[in-house]
Amino acid sequence: MAKQKTAYVCIECGAEYSKWQGQCVACKEWNTIQEVRLGSGAASRSAPLSATRTGFAGNLSHAVQDLSDINLEALPRFSTTFGEFDRVLGGGLVPGSAILIGGHPGAGKSTLLLQTACKLAQLIKVLYVTGEESLQQVALRAQRLGLPTRGLKMLAETSVENLLAVTELEKPQVLIVDSIQTMHVDDLQSAPGGVAQVRESAAFLTRFAKQSHTVLFLVGHVTKDGSLAGPKVLEHMIDASLLLEGDGDSRFRTLRGQKNRFGAVNELGVFAMLETGLKEVKNPSAIFLSRDEEPAAGSVVLATWEGTRPLLVEVQALVDQSPLGNPRRVAVGLDNNRLSLLLAVLHRHGGIFTGDQDVFLNVVGGVKVLETGADLAALLAIVSSLKNQPLPHDLMVIGEVGLSGEIRPVPSGQERIREAAKHGFRRAIVPKGNVPKDAPEGMQVTGVTRLSEALEVLW
Repeated sequence: MAKQKTAYVCIECGAEYSKWQGQCVACKEWNTIQEVRLGSGAASRSAPLSATRTGFAGNLSHAVQDLSDINLEALPRFSTTFGEFDRVLGGGLVPGSAILIGGHPGAGKSTLLLQTACKLAQLIKVLYVTGEESLQQVALRAQRLGLPTRGLKMLAETSVENLLAVTELEKPQVLIVDSIQTMHVDDLQSAPGGVAQVRESAAFLTRFAKQSHTVLFLVGHVTKDGSLAGPKVLEHMIDASLLLEGDGDSRFRTLRGQKNRFGAVNELGVFAMLETGLKEVKNPSAIFLSRDEEPAAGSVVLATWEGTRPLLVEVQALVDQSPLGNPRRVAVGLDNNRLSLLLAVLHRHGGIFTGDQDVFLNVVGGVKVLETGADLAALLAIVSSLKNQPLPHDLMVIGEVGLSGEIRPVPSGQERIREAAKHGFRRAIVPKGNVPKDAPEGMQVTGVTRLSEALEVLW
């Protein structure tokens, strides 16, 4: 009887070790290394390597090409039937691509993919594989959402070998696996959802997608901190990694691209969760700008850049006398560490002290602003709340603030200004390097180079 082989794998990063140890050398995490039992098939998979060295290397010479000889024709993309989904993917689906979609429970991952599958099934062949729900549960959801169900092929399976056998017979153009944590390979003895099972299952499915030019969708769970569950190597195997975000009590969901080999990273798609499923929001700036008619202190509009388009969001600040010896600094939708940095710059170069004040910062609508172009808007909102003086209702602000108090330009400044003018804004405070030669009609654009200049313009 063959001896059972074991390996020790870090559940955080997927690094392997020959024996157990307390700390993972790769990711520096403690107590994350677990023992994984390997099947007999692990050794047999290494056989083709020796065969390649001995006899088949000559047959592979045609695979090597000169860089200048590679065909540069556009990849044959096709639409997902959702404009916002296509935007995040970089223009549509590419045959042979593997796409991983993650999100918290209830975010709408299965709903989005079921809507996409039902609409695509009217045009091409689609196979939907469910490992978490029964076929009746999926059919009930499709009926509740009012989706066209004819033509969509369904399969309830958790074995990768059985799944691939069925897929080779059906030959779908789009394959959806919900979810990768429920899949398992028969050669491995560990439970489904473990590091080894998730990695091997994804490797088998991705290899099949590349060889058959099938579009592969994988649904992935997330951990408590919002990162994708499973080994980090899973994100390196796939072509695109998308994260569906949104609170359970919020109507809106944002689909953000974290990795994309066929399009821009950090592209953002906005959806609204309705009784009939997810509906794309064509103009998200109008949604996030539902402000009160009366100006309020501590509120200012920021034009942020998401992927390939500008997005107008409202930044709110609340500054209040702190009863604590160590005042609180809370930022929702912005980097909390950067908030502390900006308050220090405000004190040093703006002459405004907030050391005895609680400072709360929030981006309305649940949007996460990842760029530094929100620095100036955050500081002006803080000063407005501290002075209890509202900013003009038709004011838009962009700009990065340096440690020496300078206002640095931001990318795509003119596109942001045009987006603000399209929504009725008539004033803008921007870095001097972003002032356009021809400002939009009816809009006053003020360029500043220092934080003190921006404060003097408003106060």
